[in-house]
Amino acid sequence: MTYWKDKKVIVTGGAGFLGSYVVDELRNKGCEQIFIPRSRDYDLVEKQGIVKMFNDFLPDMVIHLAAVVGGIGANRENPGSFFYKNLMMGTQLIEQARLSGVEKFVAIGTVCSYPNYTPVPFKEEKLWDGYPEETNAPYGLAKKMMLVQSQAYREQYGFNSIFLIPVNLYGPGDNFDPGSSHVIPALIKKCVDAKQSGDDKIEVWGTGSASREFIYAADAARGIVLAAEKYDWQDPINIGSGMEITIKDLVEKIKEIVGFEGELVWDKTKPDGQPRRCLDVSKAEAFGFVAGMGFDEGLRKTVEWYVGGLI
Repeated sequence: MTYWKDKKVIVTGGAGFLGSYVVDELRNKGCEQIFIPRSRDYDLVEKQGIVKMFNDFLPDMVIHLAAVVGGIGANRENPGSFFYKNLMMGTQLIEQARLSGVEKFVAIGTVCSYPNYTPVPFKEEKLWDGYPEETNAPYGLAKKMMLVQSQAYREQYGFNSIFLIPVNLYGPGDNFDPGSSHVIPALIKKCVDAKQSGDDKIEVWGTGSASREFIYAADAARGIVLAAEKYDWQDPINIGSGMEITIKDLVEKIKEIVGFEGELVWDKTKPDGQPRRCLDVSKAEAFGFVAGMGFDEGLRKTVEWYVGGLI
């Protein structure tokens, strides 16, 4: 508790899905001075917005969670803006943090940065062994530039910036907007909507053969805060659960929890995305992080939260 007591921490994206869990975890750890910049007050894509934020709060640490992000469809429709906004936020935040004398910068990357055909489980050392999956490469590469910058700034300036790679998130509070949501909330919404309207089938993108790893948002937040406190090195660190499930099996689990008994129609003209995703999570154990939430239980909690919000 003493580590966080007097720390002034900026959490960009702190009002978002993962951010709200990180803020809760910081408060649970005894952090009393947390600043959550809102986009209406601070445009973090623009230098002047970042400078104003640092002048207003004078932080000891920045945890950079803010991102312009979405599922496969959103990435395909917005590759330019996803690249530009994420790149400019990360690059300018790290530079202004250095100039402002920030003690530590925690950069949150993305599993989308890994090469398309990375051997499973993904080891951090394989991050540069190929080009990311095409549909989300601009976003993934923009985020990965924070790793390059963090390592370069550590070497030249002695700036303590770390880079964490969380796997796909899920949990209560997730984004269920069909235009920008990721796979779990998108599938939950489809199944719930179909059940409520009496439909006898739902359409799912791809073939169902692709696999994904998921981490419960509260677990990811705990891993991020632990790293912020205890990890001070240049190497990137995976934050995940170590599980893997195919999209087909995922849909079946969600159908069962929701109670939707209709047919699945696979639209094979739509992309599967990266063929497999599963992280090697052993390095995070060095600073004490192991995911705790079982996937079936976490999925049930997420469905219950969503359905409860519709009542």
